Amino acid sequence: MARLDLLKNVNANPKRRRALFVGVLVLGAIFVVWMVTSGLTTYIRPYESGIRQSRYTGGISATARVGPALVFTGPGVTYHLFPTVVQTLNLNSAAGEGDRESDDSRTIPSLEVDSSDGSKIQIDATILYRITDPYTVMTKIGPGRLFEDNALIPKGQQALKQALGQLRAEDFYSETLRIDATNKARDALNENVKEYGIVVDHVLVRQYRYLQEYQSQIEERKVQDQLVFTNQSMTEAKKMEAARVKIDAEGQAKVDLEQKRGDTEVQKINAEADLYSRKKRADGDLLVSLAKAKGTELENAAYKTSAGADNLVGLDMAKVLEGVDVLFLQGGPGGTNPLDLNQTLRMFDMEGR
Repeated sequence: MARLDLLKNVNANPKRRRALFVGVLVLGAIFVVWMVTSGLTTYIRPYESGIRQSRYTGGISATARVGPALVFTGPGVTYHLFPTVVQTLNLNSAAGEGDRESDDSRTIPSLEVDSSDGSKIQIDATILYRITDPYTVMTKIGPGRLFEDNALIPKGQQALKQALGQLRAEDFYSETLRIDATNKARDALNENVKEYGIVVDHVLVRQYRYLQEYQSQIEERKVQDQLVFTNQSMTEAKKMEAARVKIDAEGQAKVDLEQKRGDTEVQKINAEADLYSRKKRADGDLLVSLAKAKGTELENAAYKTSAGADNLVGLDMAKVLEGVDVLFLQGGPGGTNPLDLNQTLRMFDMEGR
């Protein structure tokens, strides 16, 4: 009867009813918090996947639960979480390189590599990888970050040592050779971890350091190599200069030869032109001389046949006698009398009177 009276009093009193309601809510919230903190639920964050494992039924589930999600575990049930985003493994011993520990990044000491010529080189590298099959990782390696300690780290170090160890110490200065070696390391590492559900995207060599003694030797050798290359370049330049001078000389000789050949042709043409001119001039002179001779002949013939020829001869003979004061005449039949014009005409084969 007393309990019934108490319930009636609670229902009749609104303050007590509100207090009872608040108390129930608080107890419910405490129960929920207890469930979350006591392991009865698991929160799968974004960019994570969970593999369910039950100790009593079902074992390990082959289907991964992708976050974000809040899943109920229950007795004997555990969700093992694995990242789905790109993970970073840094091999770096130097401080201040900007490497920070996080859920997606881990840093381990630098790697020491023995080059093919026996030198020891300290390598700072970065491996970028992804988990593509959480179920395989869980079944073949185990939960948590065991995939780093049991697979990625030892196999990554082995792949880098084998690939970079094929280089000589001075080959690390060659970007092409260094990148080719890191690509070989990436391919070898992928081949070794693909059975665990892991894929390696990139392997990067960020820094390499020689021992101080060897560093000095390398630098000195590089300086000597540069001097050798400089001397070779100068020798090659001199050879090219000599070849240029030779080509110029040969070209000038050809030019001179062609010039002389042209001058010879010009002289030949001039000589032929002069010969032709002289020949034509001689032919013209001959024609003029022949014409004059023909005129003289005609003139003489005209003198012989003309009626006034005797008078002309007489006048000319009179001119001969101009200024003559004394004449010596030969007597007798064979004598010549210059005053006898008929006799003179007969001497010149001309008819007298």
